[in-house]
Amino acid sequence: MAGFTIHFFICNIFISIIICIILFARRIFYKKWPARLKYNLWFILTILFAAPFLKLKTDSFLYFLEKFNNIKNQFNHSTGKNAQTAKDMLLSGSPGWINDFNMSEANNIIPVLNAVLSCIWFAGIFVMLLLFARAAIHLCKLKQSAMPLQNKKVYNLYQMCLNEMGIKRKIPVFSTAFLKSPVLSGFINPQIYLPIHLISEYNAKDMRFMLLHELQHYRHKDALMNFIINVICIIYWFNPLVWFVLKEIRTDREIACDTSVLQMLDKDEYIHYGHTLINLAEKISLGPFPFTTGISGNMEQTQKRIINIANYKPLPLRKKIYSIATYILTAIIILASVPVLSIKASGTDYYNFSERNISYINLDSQFNGYNGSFVLYDINSGIWKIYNMENATKRTPPASTYKIYSALNALETGIINPGQTQISWDGRHHYYNTWNKDQTLKTAMQNSVTWYFQELDKKAGLSSIRKFIQKTGYGNQYVTGDTSSYWLNSSLKISPVEQVIMLRKLYNNEFNFSEENIETVKNAIHLYSGTEGSFYGKTGTEESKQQNISGWFTGFIEKPGNTYFFATNIQGEHDITGPVATELTFSILSDLKIWNR
Repeated sequence: MAGFTIHFFICNIFISIIICIILFARRIFYKKWPARLKYNLWFILTILFAAPFLKLKTDSFLYFLEKFNNIKNQFNHSTGKNAQTAKDMLLSGSPGWINDFNMSEANNIIPVLNAVLSCIWFAGIFVMLLLFARAAIHLCKLKQSAMPLQNKKVYNLYQMCLNEMGIKRKIPVFSTAFLKSPVLSGFINPQIYLPIHLISEYNAKDMRFMLLHELQHYRHKDALMNFIINVICIIYWFNPLVWFVLKEIRTDREIACDTSVLQMLDKDEYIHYGHTLINLAEKISLGPFPFTTGISGNMEQTQKRIINIANYKPLPLRKKIYSIATYILTAIIILASVPVLSIKASGTDYYNFSERNISYINLDSQFNGYNGSFVLYDINSGIWKIYNMENATKRTPPASTYKIYSALNALETGIINPGQTQISWDGRHHYYNTWNKDQTLKTAMQNSVTWYFQELDKKAGLSSIRKFIQKTGYGNQYVTGDTSSYWLNSSLKISPVEQVIMLRKLYNNEFNFSEENIETVKNAIHLYSGTEGSFYGKTGTEESKQQNISGWFTGFIEKPGNTYFFATNIQGEHDITGPVATELTFSILSDLKIWNR
């Protein structure tokens, strides 16, 4: 549930906006859409209510939806102190090894807010479940006291109604003293319940209308919609606009059902059908309301239904075509918003990787239960070797791997220069002793000194950073918040494939930056040189709620006659760090016979 509740409540803002758009569309097309079409529109809306719980990729063609997804990204990743252990000094004996000390000293307000909202939300759900349980008990008692229909006149009339509607299923009919109007209960095993007083006061026309109405509920699976409404009511109990919509759904359901009955009647029977509704208006069933559908309703609902009956006219073909076309357009707009509200959209998006020269490799044994991916690019052959394409294109925060580009931006903007990269320590004590001293770009990169790069970004400013990221095409190119956190656990995200693309651009200076600046950054991430070649790389660790949940290791290998670019990312609930990703990377490179430690 980490971060989901915040995501869910933010989705509610967007859902409320969509609801307002739908209500506005209904107001415009109210007289032009047939009753059944107006009601069916709510079925599409129920998909919108389910969207926050679905796992879909964000691939909407609507620009403002994509922007909304980016806004949500700010809330869905908590920030906090990211304390690493001594194993961050992995391979410390190797010359120039870069440590993964990715620390954020921001507050933990997001996890606290998520916890508080979760408690309130679940408390409300619990109360709603109690209320529905009480109604369910009441319905069970009603069913236990009901008797199979004995009145032959009513039974024969019921059979005629079944034949008239072409329904072959045998739907049981019961009589009960605990209802004032007929209802249909159950969408798996539907049953009709008739009040005893209506049976004893038998009126053939009224009874026929009521039976046709209940059978229309059965034909159009309204009991299923009723169940969905109840679930939405429980989950979205806090949203007053949702409650209003659910009331409108119930009204439109009854109006649509009335219209379906009217289509079966002669024109001179419309008035009699309206009188039947009026007679039942004061006999509202107070019992199993949440679980049943029936012909009766409250006074406001009945008034709307009477107006519908009075104004009912069969639609000509031209208007039917127009109503269907506008309905489809509205439905497309609603459905287009579903992916952006999904769980997967809440925390990640995906890079559209269009390369064709790809070799998929099986590294299940090396990953050994880790969820992640490995990407390798051979510059000579132009072949991509990829393990787990879905994760290889999934964007996540870059953590300390972004320090490569923070340094490059600082060099390009003149904050530091190749001959002078030192920044004085401000005396503030940090968790790692190696941080508590003056730093050059080389030492800051070796020891992953977060405060050094935060100082570079602070001097550059968000405006300069945004321009740099857009020019280089880094990841999702989205920067929010402040200069101290945007690349840690916040808005900026990048996929393993994009990490390799960025390293290739850096290596070949496709940015058209100063060659001296490019070489300065490359030297800063240089790890080792030997007979095999030179190894460059940078680790990164993402932390959430004081747990390490994502580890990066990205870099490139210069060998005689060829260069390889790589990126490894692993994800989990805890103990997933950059050094772990590093160990995994060396194992893979060794198996591929590219680099032996």
